[in-house]
Amino acid sequence: MNIDELAFDRNGLIPAIVQDERTGEVLMLAYMNRESIRKTIETKETWFYSRSRKELWNKGATSGNRQIVKRLSVDCDQDSLLLQVEPAGPACHTGETTCFHTNGFEERKSVRGVVHEVVDEIKDRRANPVDGSYTSYLFREGVDKVLKKIGEESTEVVIGAKNRDKNELTNELADLTYHTLVLMELLDVTVDDVKGVLRERRPKKEVSRDE
Repeated sequence: MNIDELAFDRNGLIPAIVQDERTGEVLMLAYMNRESIRKTIETKETWFYSRSRKELWNKGATSGNRQIVKRLSVDCDQDSLLLQVEPAGPACHTGETTCFHTNGFEERKSVRGVVHEVVDEIKDRRANPVDGSYTSYLFREGVDKVLKKIGEESTEVVIGAKNRDKNELTNELADLTYHTLVLMELLDVTVDDVKGVLRERRPKKEVSRDE
C-alpha cells in the first residue's frame, strides 16, 4: 500500500473501519492521517487521529483495550480503510464490545459470531468449572465421554436426515457441533485451525480479465 496514493479528505484524514478479525463484527469507525497509518503499520496496533483533540491516539493506551492489527486493506476508491484486528477488550468507551451496539433496525438477530461465542463459553467453563454445568461435567469426564457423545449425536444426525425432518436435523446438528467444539477445546484445536484447512482445500479462484 502506497500511503501517498490514498484519497485523504481536505483535512488530511481518511475513515477507517475496525473489524474483529475472528468474528467479523464491526467494532468501530475512526479516522486516520498519514502519520497514524505509518504508526499502525510499524507497531501493529491501531493508531487514529482525534478530530476533537487534534492529536494522534493509540487505542487502548489508557484502557488497556488494545487492538492488534492482523490485516489492513484499502477499498477500491482508496478513500477508506479496513483494519481487521485482534481486540484485547471492548472497543467502545461504554464497555460494549462494539461501538455499534444501538440497533436502528433489525430484521432478525445476527448469528454470525455465535460459534465463537459458544467457544468462549466453553473455554470459560474449562478454566472456571461451575457446579451443575453440563460443559464442566464433560471436562471432568474427559475425552472418552465427549467422544461417546459425538458418536451418539452423529447417529441422531443420520436419523434426522433419514426422517427428512428439518427441525430435528437442525437440532441434532447443533448438538453435534457443540460436542465437537468441546472436543476441540480438549485437544487444543481451534476454529481457525479448521477454517485454515478448509481454505487450503478450496480451488484457487481464477481472475478473469477483459481483453
